[in-house]
Amino acid sequence: MLTRDIPWPIRGVIAGFAGTAAMTAVYSYLHTRRPGAVGVPDAAGIGGKVGLDYDDTGVPGHIAENILHLPSLTDRQAGEMTLAIRWSYGSAFGIAHVVLRSRLGEPRATLLFGGALMSMTLSMFPLLGRTPPPWRWTGDSMVTCLVTHAAYIATAAATDDVLRALTHPRGE
Repeated sequence: MLTRDIPWPIRGVIAGFAGTAAMTAVYSYLHTRRPGAVGVPDAAGIGGKVGLDYDDTGVPGHIAENILHLPSLTDRQAGEMTLAIRWSYGSAFGIAHVVLRSRLGEPRATLLFGGALMSMTLSMFPLLGRTPPPWRWTGDSMVTCLVTHAAYIATAAATDDVLRALTHPRGE
């Protein structure tokens, strides 16, 4: 057992980082297993690969470009910005699970956490990224979106629960 409590914000960042690593690993696996995938229309993928869903493209980078009034980004720069956003935002978003878990317990915390994340994903791309609405996404990109986010949600929640158990052995 750990002798010191891990502060809840740090636990959340660790959980979010683990979730982001899982999401990234799923994307890597899918790219390896589906080399001929078509990808989403009108959006450049990251690192010269096709974008399997909008989170796997430069769209988040271009959203940041517009919000922050940055000079026009190339597709490569937008992809790099997307990865920076994924790792920073993904890590920080794990804090939400810690807060929900402390107030609601499981499984409600993870269900609300996952629902909030998916609601933001499916609404922010059309609103800020000028992508088609989710009901017009290809079936392949929607399945990819759901699978990668499920990996993030499950891993972040499990990591938070493990760290909580290590630092609060009696469920405190």
